[in-house]
Amino acid sequence: MNRRVLITSGVLTIGLLAASASSHGENPAERGGQRQDARDTRQIGRQDARQDKQTCKSASDKNRPECRQDKREAKQDARNTGREIKR
Repeated sequence: MNRRVLITSGVLTIGLLAASASSHGENPAERGGQRQDARDTRQIGRQDARQDKQTCKSASDKNRPECRQDKREAKQDARNTGREIKR
């Protein structure tokens, strides 16, 4: 009886692992590539945000909190784009 339970639970475990692996529809290398693309996108977004803030501060058309908020928005946009890439 115990052996039958172990075999059944083993089959269920293997089935669940196979189902979860196939639900992604991609192999690990493809997912790794997507993660790298998302990281690159976020990094570029951070660099662009830094550049935008420096430009904003030097132009003096906005006060410091407005420049800071613009930088935050630019970084958030880059994060959202990175999330979309990974989906």
